[in-house]
Amino acid sequence: MKFVDEAAIVVVAGDGGNGCVSFRREKYIPRGGPDGGDGGDGGDVYLLADENLNTLIDYRFEKSFRAERGQNGQSRDCTGKRGKDITIKVPVGTRILDQGTGEVMGDMTRHQQVLMVAKGGFHGLGNTRFKSSVNRAPRQRTDGTAGETRDLQLELMLLADVGMLGLPNAGKSTFIRAVSAAKPKVADYPFTTLVPSLGVVRMDNEQSFVVADIPGLIEGAADGAGLGIRFLKHLERCRVLLHLIDLAPIDESDPVENARIIIKELERYSEKLAGKPRWLVFNKLDLLGAEEAASRAESIAKALGWEGDYYIISAANRDGVKALCWDVMSFINTQPKEQPAEEAAPEKVEFMWDDYHREQLANPVEENEDDLDDDDWDEDDDDGVEFIYKR
Repeated sequence: MKFVDEAAIVVVAGDGGNGCVSFRREKYIPRGGPDGGDGGDGGDVYLLADENLNTLIDYRFEKSFRAERGQNGQSRDCTGKRGKDITIKVPVGTRILDQGTGEVMGDMTRHQQVLMVAKGGFHGLGNTRFKSSVNRAPRQRTDGTAGETRDLQLELMLLADVGMLGLPNAGKSTFIRAVSAAKPKVADYPFTTLVPSLGVVRMDNEQSFVVADIPGLIEGAADGAGLGIRFLKHLERCRVLLHLIDLAPIDESDPVENARIIIKELERYSEKLAGKPRWLVFNKLDLLGAEEAASRAESIAKALGWEGDYYIISAANRDGVKALCWDVMSFINTQPKEQPAEEAAPEKVEFMWDDYHREQLANPVEENEDDLDDDDWDEDDDDGVEFIYKR
């Protein structure tokens, strides 16, 4: 299935139902008074995180989602039925942004997490609400309000503990194939990896971590060169970054300059990402002798001003890979997971007597007298219900 990590959708909550103007008319009770019911609230729109999904491709084709409108009020003090909510499933790791305001509405970071993204309209009030000692036959009612409409940007961000960085052909995909069951494509030409991939590294029966491989970066990626930096967002939730440096580039480029390109593009993309723990991993030991590889790695680290430890491995032969993975596992065990912003819990709010309806009571809509019978209180009527409402 094609990997799609961005999609734009429109969500529309249901409108609230209108209030009803109705009067009770029964045999022997010619003046029973008002009995118009309230409308129903409009349906809400929710997002639901589903761990069984791994792409947003469905929302490249279906872009509009609308909840049900609340029903209008009825006579006999019957309240209109509430509109049905709709639930949209998205992959775990999806970030939701409001395109209109730029607001980050939430991050779907766990299975079955629910987030309300559009609130349904409030119900209108029936004429029963307006009866009083001085207004015994009210013809006032209120309309329901419109539901929220939002233009949403969905961004899927992979949830991984470790992120791989490097130029094309640095050996990132080969490394993931060596340490996990993932099988990303490997070849001897640049940009073999076109989409991010995940691999689970199992150290023993109780310990494991997830590593993410993204397409390689090149100079000018922040300006759109190569595949750009759109895939760097998948590393934002990683706890450590492995910066792979090719000790023997096939194009005979300078490994020091190659490393500086990655660092520069990271800084241009995000200070937060550039500040994450980053380990230097020198790859392709198998193409050089052990002494020459150690000498090159030392000179590169010195040129970069690197003061920490570094690793020399061969992803193809798996030399030094196991020791690196155990050190990564130990580091991860000491680093707490990054906690997402506090989630906004789904709301189920009753709007029977909220501030909105207090304002509506103060400024009701009055039915046009031409639309009503002149015989509303005709005592010759034997029975029946006078039923007046707006559709």
